[in-house]
Amino acid sequence: MRSFSGSVVAFVAVTLALPVAASPFTEAEAQLRGAYGAYRAALFLSNQGKGPETLSALEKFNAAWDGLAAGWGQTPPPQYADDAGLPLTFQTVDGLIESATAQAAAGDLAAAHETLEAVRDEVAALHARNGLIGFSDRMNDYHAAMEKVLTTEYSVSGAGAAAQLLADARLLDYLATQILTHPAPEADAAEYAPLMAGFVASVEAFLAAAEAGDVAATLAARGGLKPAYSKLFAKFG
Repeated sequence: MRSFSGSVVAFVAVTLALPVAASPFTEAEAQLRGAYGAYRAALFLSNQGKGPETLSALEKFNAAWDGLAAGWGQTPPPQYADDAGLPLTFQTVDGLIESATAQAAAGDLAAAHETLEAVRDEVAALHARNGLIGFSDRMNDYHAAMEKVLTTEYSVSGAGAAAQLLADARLLDYLATQILTHPAPEADAAEYAPLMAGFVASVEAFLAAAEAGDVAATLAARGGLKPAYSKLFAKFG
């Protein structure tokens, strides 16, 4: 991912110029993305320790999810019409919302956050088993790889640490490129380009340090990965 500066706005403009016809398929994905937006808010707020705000976001997510379950239960969208696992997905997410709400109400926002993390997996699995991939799926793929990087105890010295960091940095760079080149449906929003630029810059800094073989600098750059990702995820992921 090179020569990024100044390219996001132009790329987004070209991408959004392509016509998108309304259809039961696209309308259903827009509905799912709307519910997922409420979910992201609850996930982000619970991680920040904001109790009342988390409960409010969970209420909105629950209402949106109930709306999906009611509508899709009657007439599933074409992309999920043959998915025998769809009812279980709705049931599982319902249970996660209920558990997270109880935990947040009790003041255990850390537990609520961990419970809500599983919703991400359920929605990703829904798409995966139906052969679909969208912006949030690519964000989730990056998140899984990033969390591995953040929790790995790399040695501060030695060729082995440098080689492993370089391999991991190249993977994050590849996954970030997939995100950049497949913009979110809301990519025309004013906040999108700056948040994307910050996200990409964090990955490029990590990769540049890894390519230089400087383990200490790479580990320092690692600290910038999650904040930049989280800002993009909370708004658009």
